[in-house]
Amino acid sequence: MSKVGFDNQKYLSMQSEQIRKRIAQFGGKLYLEFGGKLFDDFHASRVLPGFEPDSKMRMLQQLKDDVEIVMAINAADIEANKMRADLGITYDMDVLRLIDTFRELDLYVGSVVITRYNGQASANAFLKQLTSLGIKCYRHYTIPGYPSDVKQIVSDEGLGKNDYIETSRSLVVITAPGPGSGKMATCLSQLYHEYKRGITAGYAKFETFPIWNLPLKHPVNLAYEAATADLNDVNMIDPFHLDAYGETAVNYNRDVEIFPVLSAMFELIQGSSPYKSPTDMGVNMAGNCIVDDFACCEASRMEILRRYYTASVNKLKSFSDGADLTKLELLMNQAGMTPDKCPLVATALEKEKETQAPAGAIELPDGTIVTGKTSSTLGAASALLLNALKTLANIDDELLLISADVLEPICKLKTEYLKHKNPRLHTDEVLMSLTISALSNPIANTAKEQLSKLRGSNAHFSVIISEEDIKILRRLGINVSCEAKYEMKKLYHK
Repeated sequence: MSKVGFDNQKYLSMQSEQIRKRIAQFGGKLYLEFGGKLFDDFHASRVLPGFEPDSKMRMLQQLKDDVEIVMAINAADIEANKMRADLGITYDMDVLRLIDTFRELDLYVGSVVITRYNGQASANAFLKQLTSLGIKCYRHYTIPGYPSDVKQIVSDEGLGKNDYIETSRSLVVITAPGPGSGKMATCLSQLYHEYKRGITAGYAKFETFPIWNLPLKHPVNLAYEAATADLNDVNMIDPFHLDAYGETAVNYNRDVEIFPVLSAMFELIQGSSPYKSPTDMGVNMAGNCIVDDFACCEASRMEILRRYYTASVNKLKSFSDGADLTKLELLMNQAGMTPDKCPLVATALEKEKETQAPAGAIELPDGTIVTGKTSSTLGAASALLLNALKTLANIDDELLLISADVLEPICKLKTEYLKHKNPRLHTDEVLMSLTISALSNPIANTAKEQLSKLRGSNAHFSVIISEEDIKILRRLGINVSCEAKYEMKKLYHK
């Protein structure tokens, strides 16, 4: 069975308590910069088996009477129509989506702040849209010399020019649709204005990775570097923490590099810096909730391998120059992970060799490995999905879940009427067909009922499968990787 390596309930309890302590430390008002994903944190759930993707949201719900959320978005990102690659929507539309999500979870969203505002037309249009929706809006401006010119920044001509965001709760969470949105600058601006008004307030940072109280080269921390290989983030020992306390703590380069500047800003704003190290600023308790280190190490090594395959595919597609791939190869070496150590990879490649066609292999949560091969009606991903459901339901491999009477008309529709060159069904089409078959076929219905049991499985394919197949498999909770190889030798690949 898939091992649990992380105690999620303990995490929710410890994390909430730690934040309450930090609020009290600053006299009852805390600005908390939230890094990473507030919900759907699938990276954390992959490397810390047992971590629930919505854990951060559930933790905030435990504090909901004290929480106020402020959304930050960079005006330059609005102007550039910057996209959330995983969702296919622009950052400004994601702000609206996030507000809806927070409200559905009964979390109070107080306002939206437009950062790096310089009167951009698209930013003005978004401000107008937000105002018409009844959402309070504020503007924060570009500050010359930020973040190095501390005296200019901490002045009435710097942070003092920004709008003061009116807040009413003791815990103000600053979050955003993506990196570079100005979350930290928003927190600093608020501290400046609060102290000018004689209000005591503090700042803290909540980021899950790297985990400060795990070793620098622990696979969980190496997996974080793998996840940010394209950003050139590097984990490092926090020298300020070591100097102040004689204790080793792990942080990452950007926080370590900016800490002297932040410390100087705190001194100018508050009279003294409340923190001796960037690690001090964090409130993350995840490292204290690992209950099976081996399980987390193994899961993290698999994550690094998946990131390596993703980077290999991106390089083949010319989505990257390959610099991240070089870094990932080094990280794999440090983690002691290579493709030949993953049974899935060898199984998928052997199946392709045996059948002379694209193939896939999936490791189910109980450790069982199942294969799938390309046929005249099913692609490798579709065949693998059906075979996995058969295995989970203990259905004989020779039995058909979807009859030819259902499959063939769909294939004909695709080629003759919709003019597709490939008649084989993708995973979404197979799931629809299986659902229809389940209405009259009890065996198909039994197979369909196994879908939820796929969550947490790992799958590898001998070729690059379609984006639609990857999307569907991931929605089912399956972690997917592919060899950097196209199914056919063509110049154009859809």
